Amino acid sequence: MERTSVQKLARMLRMMILIVFACNLIALPIAPSLVYWYANQWELDYRLDIGNSILSLWLHGLLRVWKDSGYTFMLALFLVVCGSCTAVILWQGKRVLDTILRGEPFSLDNAANLRRAAVCCFLISGMALVRLVWGLLDYLDLDPLFSYNALFVPIFLMGGLLFLVMSALFRQAAELKAENDLTI
Repeated sequence: MERTSVQKLARMLRMMILIVFACNLIALPIAPSLVYWYANQWELDYRLDIGNSILSLWLHGLLRVWKDSGYTFMLALFLVVCGSCTAVILWQGKRVLDTILRGEPFSLDNAANLRRAAVCCFLISGMALVRLVWGLLDYLDLDPLFSYNALFVPIFLMGGLLFLVMSALFRQAAELKAENDLTI
């Protein structure tokens, strides 16, 4: 069967999503260690002089970042939660594109996939809000209002709302399609 231009575009987008998903899965376990080593630069230089392996440096940073309090812990927690939610959003996007490639875009599965993506957007927005409030209380200054966290709150909140609207549209289209199929 000849593929439509929409299916060709969906195939290309699916490949791009899989590449970004793989990069996300690679970066996710590395992020907390990088946060720890960035916050403790002097310790990294000392350990590299000793000749430790990258694996032991990663494990040491991964274990130590969760014991730290303050900035490193909050940043590592933020990155892990947001990275996990991003992975879920990407996977849901892949699943939606899979239905388009099968020629069944209006299914209840797509509505559920978009609803899951909306929940993840709301989690990212909530984590950004928690980090923003924590920064305001920790620094006792307005500087956190001018960071990317302040932008993440409305952007991912609106993204979650958009996913919910699209989920409702796909659910309505799937119900109309099912009803239409029964009348024939």
